[in-house]
Amino acid sequence: MQIGILQCGQAPEALKEQAGDYPDMFMRLLAGQGFDFRVYLVEEMQFPESVRDAEGWLLTGSRHGAYEPHLWIPPLEKFIRDAYDASVPMVGICFGHQIIAQALGGKVEKFSGGWSVGAQQYDFDGETVTLNAWHQDQVTIRPDSAVIAGSSGFCDNAALIYPGHAYTVQAHPEFNDAFVRGLIETRAKGVVPDDLLDQAISRMGGHRDSTRIADQIAAFFRAADVQREGTA
Repeated sequence: MQIGILQCGQAPEALKEQAGDYPDMFMRLLAGQGFDFRVYLVEEMQFPESVRDAEGWLLTGSRHGAYEPHLWIPPLEKFIRDAYDASVPMVGICFGHQIIAQALGGKVEKFSGGWSVGAQQYDFDGETVTLNAWHQDQVTIRPDSAVIAGSSGFCDNAALIYPGHAYTVQAHPEFNDAFVRGLIETRAKGVVPDDLLDQAISRMGGHRDSTRIADQIAAFFRAADVQREGTA
């Protein structure tokens, strides 16, 4: 199954040699799931010609806000709506989660409760899931078509499912602790409160449920692919 990665941001240059860029992290996360990948750097206006150029789309994180006036945001939102209308499945992570919600009628804003950094616990259908997070923005109003798939006391709309169309997660299953530590060292000082950074460091080394989310992503893509073949 061909998955197009819509790269919405870039990892810090200082971390790329060890961790790669965001598409590399997703390719590692989804390795062995039977997917082929093609990357489009939409942050630099590199868009596919059609929503059907891939059998599924994965939207990455970004340091940008979905509500910011960048030239690539409106065409990305249109692409999302076109993919939704064409029933081409989408997965969104962090910024990808937010921009899909915004494009489909939800609201994204800087959360008044501040930042979420490092390991966080979420309720996914009654089960506790631990993932690394890195965000201040949140989906504060979900689209009418979205159903909550995961939440926490800090983030109500932590994961959303748009039945048959999209699956999105606010946290970062593709981030390991080493990358979070790198973000702390390269992007956080003077931006994220020191006490939150200290807490994030203190929680490093514990279990993360990234593989579980990878399996959910893969299952979502495969189910959409089966449905597509059944109606072809």
